[in-house]
Amino acid sequence: MSSPIRDRLAMLSGMTPVLEEDTYIFCSVRPDVAQTLFSDARGIFIEEEGTTLVLSLERAAALGFDTGMPMRRIVLRVYSALDGVGLTAVVATALAEEDIPCNVIAAFHHDHIFVPGNQAEKALSVLQDVQKRAQARG
Repeated sequence: MSSPIRDRLAMLSGMTPVLEEDTYIFCSVRPDVAQTLFSDARGIFIEEEGTTLVLSLERAAALGFDTGMPMRRIVLRVYSALDGVGLTAVVATALAEEDIPCNVIAAFHHDHIFVPGNQAEKALSVLQDVQKRAQARG
């Protein structure tokens, strides 16, 4: 894998958003319950109030979690540096301007944008437009 990108315009130009097919549910559980579900989780974050798990819709439903807010994941394929500045802000702002909520999980190699399932295609289009504008500026 190449080196992480820190430059904002380069991150935006290379972000290549990809909408994945799976649908996810964000759940909050007690730490003792969370440990039994770690292998099922696509994402995990430990907070004082509980452990957040990102589970597939199917698994969340099977476990009896509220599935009323199904989310789809858009992966930004650029290898953004952990200390890169502005990628998340530009992405969240562009989606907010279109009234699309998002939950961002910035992982080691890529940023993962979770949006409501019924707005996923529009969100992808918005992010593709952001990338095209950045490429035109570069």
